[in-house]
Amino acid sequence: MRLPPFSSLVALEAAYRHRGYSRAADELHVTHGAVSQQIRKLEEELGAVLFRREGNDMVPTPTARRLAEHVAEALAILRAGVQTARQTLAGPLVVSATSAFASRWLVTRLARLAADTGEADLQLRIEDRKADLRTDGVDIALRFGRGPWEGLESIPLLGERLFPVCSPGFLERHPMSGPADLLTVPLLRHTGVHWAVWFRGMGLEPPAMITGIAFDDTSVMLDAAAQGIGVALAREGLSERDLRDGRLVRPFAGEVEVETGHHVVWRADAPRLARILKVRDWLLAEVGREAC
Repeated sequence: MRLPPFSSLVALEAAYRHRGYSRAADELHVTHGAVSQQIRKLEEELGAVLFRREGNDMVPTPTARRLAEHVAEALAILRAGVQTARQTLAGPLVVSATSAFASRWLVTRLARLAADTGEADLQLRIEDRKADLRTDGVDIALRFGRGPWEGLESIPLLGERLFPVCSPGFLERHPMSGPADLLTVPLLRHTGVHWAVWFRGMGLEPPAMITGIAFDDTSVMLDAAAQGIGVALAREGLSERDLRDGRLVRPFAGEVEVETGHHVVWRADAPRLARILKVRDWLLAEVGREAC
């Protein structure tokens, strides 16, 4: 069954509530004649009289009353749906990131990210776990790993290159000129990134056992290296600021590429998809700009 034009139904509902065309026209920001014409077309389509004039009033018939009440209910449902959609699309854009990535890479770029994308309402959620983008209220995740992840869209952001770093003072106390020199100095360990990978990449057999302080947080480990405690195996993207500021130095050339890295992850059916893609594109452009 074909429904009458929506504008005619809206005009009916307003005319019924106001008991007249003039006040309905004021509410709908149209002319009195426009409302009259909409009602007349609706009467022709339904084959029924909807209003009768009594003095200055347009009195609705029982048919008009029943139909107007149904239209009012439908409009209330539509308004609630639109309000829900607006609330969903508005509000903060929630970005999930690990503490190391947030503190070492993202935080120095947040102001430009917000300004360039127009996303003044960003909410950064720091969590060293994989956020569930369907249940955790997260819009976009900056996730470390190999990817891809089932049911999600993802694109590589930062590749992973590993190399040794230490403080300038440590290097003065422990001069090093090549990979073999690391076999004689204190090494800081990360529970998720093993020195053996780097040593083998350099063509050296790793020590049978590497002792020393171990960390499960990259940011804390790099801070410890900056304090001169030992040599850390750094990820390129997370150590760039310390290297640029001179807190850390690379004692010699020599890096190993690995399969893991940081990825931008999102849902293809996310309600805020347009906003998500704008942030994703900015992040990719930022990495590309710095690579030039």
